[in-house]
Amino acid sequence: MEIADTNPGGTMTGSTTQGIKTVLHPVSDLAAAKAVYTALLGVPPQTDSSYYVGFEAEGQQIGLVPAGGPQAMTSPVAYWHVPDIEAKLAEVTAAGATVKEPVRDVGGGRLVATVTDPDGNVLGLLQDR
Repeated sequence: MEIADTNPGGTMTGSTTQGIKTVLHPVSDLAAAKAVYTALLGVPPQTDSSYYVGFEAEGQQIGLVPAGGPQAMTSPVAYWHVPDIEAKLAEVTAAGATVKEPVRDVGGGRLVATVTDPDGNVLGLLQDR
């Protein structure tokens, strides 16, 4: 049985995503935001520090980042989980995305990077090792 090429001329490398599982929100008042997200999600934070508050709810990671953190986020960023961040970064940049933040280790074996699409929207990539 032959499978039709649904992406003729495309640059697919076989590096798929595992979906959006992490969304980071820049916040101006961490304590106030923590109270709202605790009420919204119905669970206490899994990680609670002065530089990051993280929740896990229904398979989603929701993070609160004071003042947008070192990456100076100005709006929420959805992180696409991928099995090979370097391959996916190469694939999306070859397709026209621009690297905003190159791959970096944020601890615990987690690698992250961000790119912007042609309209300037920020897309996050995340790989857990």
